[in-house]
Amino acid sequence: MRAFETIDELVAAKGEHLGFGEWHEVTQEQVNLFADATLDHQWIHIDVEKAKKGPFGGPVAHGYLTLSLVPYLVRDVYTVKNIKMGVNYGSNKVRFPQPVLVGARVRGGVELLDVTDIALGKQLVTKVVIEIEGSDKPACVAEIVSVIVP
Repeated sequence: MRAFETIDELVAAKGEHLGFGEWHEVTQEQVNLFADATLDHQWIHIDVEKAKKGPFGGPVAHGYLTLSLVPYLVRDVYTVKNIKMGVNYGSNKVRFPQPVLVGARVRGGVELLDVTDIALGKQLVTKVVIEIEGSDKPACVAEIVSVIVP
């Protein structure tokens, strides 16, 4: 965990890789719950037997499930102390180069790309790369936009 005492310390880290979060196993239960929440019940995600005969050899997580894990996967990478709150603002670019098979472990790495002043405080743009354990290709690469309120 990289801890910044102030926003100014965070600003000084612009351009740096901040580290990696812990590994997280993607389970079939998690995929099924996401399918229920989003009403996306494609067989490649939830029909285990059919998916075993499919192009990936088993069920895969939804790409947007992988993206939705970003806050969880990076929660232990860095923190900014002495602020009121941080808010997710959106994403600029998102790609899913490699599917995440159910049972795979993923983790997030964070690079601080930009910090700008806005009315509420600071807007951060981070590059988050979600790695799949044992794979050369990442599951997701996204520019995440956040706001920090001092």
